[in-house]
Parts: sequence; structure tokens; C-alpha cells
Amino acid sequence: MNSIKLAGASALAFALAACGSSTGDPRGVDRAETLLSVSATGEADMRPDEARFQAGVQNWASNAERASEETQDDIDQIVAALLELGIEEKDIQTSAVNVERINYGDRRGQFQAYNTLSVRVRDVDLAGQAVTAVTGVGANIVSGPELRISDVEAAANTAYANAYANARKRAEAYAEAADMEISRVLYIRDAGGSQGGRYLGGAMATAMDAAAYAPPPPVAPPPPMSIRPESAVQTSNRSTIMPGQTTSSVSVQVDFALREK
Repeated sequence: MNSIKLAGASALAFALAACGSSTGDPRGVDRAETLLSVSATGEADMRPDEARFQAGVQNWASNAERASEETQDDIDQIVAALLELGIEEKDIQTSAVNVERINYGDRRGQFQAYNTLSVRVRDVDLAGQAVTAVTGVGANIVSGPELRISDVEAAANTAYANAYANARKRAEAYAEAADMEISRVLYIRDAGGSQGGRYLGGAMATAMDAAAYAPPPPVAPPPPMSIRPESAVQTSNRSTIMPGQTTSSVSVQVDFALREK
């Protein structure tokens, strides 16, 4: 009986010793380490390589059928001009069709019809020519362009690499000031960001850090396209579009374990 009690006591002592040497923090920090949480941002600039814009026509007539026919004839010319420029049919999409009776103003009693197209120009250098082409054949509704990067991940990944490098530099500065050094990386979370008008979603925070690591709010969508009177549309025979640079800006959260030098 005494030998059994002794064995049980030895097992308990071993278990307690094991607990004493275990990790002292659920986030993975050992008892000899200090947790440092860092948030950093990174950016990357890239030239947009495609453009998207909307083009269409609005007409008025004494009856709905005539207004619709005239508008469709104009749309056919717009599509033909885009195809002639080399834009593929798959990149031309109807975005709105509407016919309504006007019950106010000088056109009261007439019918208004409009039809708009969403156009994707995969070569941004052709965007200006595309706008010129549609206005040249009668488009009196033009909105855009939205200049975009077709390979979203390529630009975003460069920004994330910069964000992590910035987090590492900040952690090294903290460690140096505290006369410590980085022993290891415990946690990395993609907190998302933006790329021009696009929202780049990040990873969901765990319950432990949800309060501390709130993701940035989504980028507001562009305002809806307004239908402008024909007299307000500029139909010059030359449109110049400057692609410029689109900035990808992202954030990361990184937990480092620090130890004494």
C-alpha cells in the first residue's frame, strides 16, 4: 500500500513540474519571453492596366415605341464603334434600359428612352479612344472611367510584404529600446485595406483579439451614374485619359516574442 502511495506522489510531482515549465500564455509566449503586438501598414503603387466606363443614349419621342427604336439604333452604332476599335463583345454589357412618360417640364407628354452600356477596356491606353469613339457616334451619356489593376493580388502582395517589413522594423525598434531581441514570430493577421476604389478584405480576428484588431471599414462604392441632359454632355472628338498610379494600402497585425539579450 505504501509503495502505491509513493508512486502516486511521484507522478503528481512530475505533473506539477511539467506544468511549471509549460507555456505561460495562451498566445504562445513562454515565461522567459515578453509579448509585443505590432500593427503596421504598407503601400505599393502600380499603373492601372484597364479601364471601365459607361456609355449610352437617351432620346425623346412622341410615343414609347419610337423613342425605344431610336435609342436602340444609336446603341447599335455605339457597339459597332467599340467592336471596330478592337473591344470584344464579351466586354460590352447592357447595364440599364428604361422607357418612361415625361409628366413635367417642357417635354411633358413625351416619352424618354435611355440605354446604357458598361464597357471594359483591357488596354488602358485605348480608353481615351474608346470614349472618343462612342461620343463620335452619338453617345450622350458617358460616365467614368474607373481605372483598375486587373491583377489585384500582384499589387496587394507587394503592399503586404512592405507592411510586414514595417512591422518587423517597428518590433526591432521596441526590442532595442527595451534591451531585448526578437526571438520568434507568434502571430500574423491580414487586416485588409484598399486598392483604389476596391476594398481588400482581411482575415477575421479571433475572439481574443477581435476588440483590439478591428478591420478597416469598407471603401464606399462609387456614386450611381446620373443621366445628364444632352446639352450638358461634352462630345469633343478627343478624350485623353491619364492612367497615373493606383495605390494599394494594407495593414497587418503581428505578435512577436521578445527575450533578453
